[in-house]
Amino acid sequence: MKIALGSLRRVHHIALNVKDMTASCNFYGHILGLQQLTGDAVPSTLVELVALGKVANFILPDGTVLDLFYEPDLAAPNPDPQVQFTRVNHLAFDIAPELFDQAVLALRHQQVEIEGEPVTRPTGRGVYFYDPDGFMIEIRCDPAT
Repeated sequence: MKIALGSLRRVHHIALNVKDMTASCNFYGHILGLQQLTGDAVPSTLVELVALGKVANFILPDGTVLDLFYEPDLAAPNPDPQVQFTRVNHLAFDIAPELFDQAVLALRHQQVEIEGEPVTRPTGRGVYFYDPDGFMIEIRCDPAT
């Protein structure tokens, strides 16, 4: 037996473990500009954990929720973020092609260390960087028309 083809509708949420909740909330909220859920917008199943500072929730532009789980003892197996340490490779955010260069400038202005230089491929452009816990993030756009 398998799940019926087409019955999965969308990604419901993405959960990341973070070592420093303040730094991670600053990164996802202020640097990437995601809206943090507060008050009645917090999912009812997470209200207590949010109140205790163990979880923070952000809403992505497509409605997917990004959950940050506070794990103060979190340590990557290798301190070098270029050495992959999970089965997840990266989290990619899409942006309009005309806003891509502005996003790269904003990252540099916030002193976010960019992995190499932005890349251009037949599928579009991308820039890679790391969150405070060494998790790779990409901002990408389709090719300009």
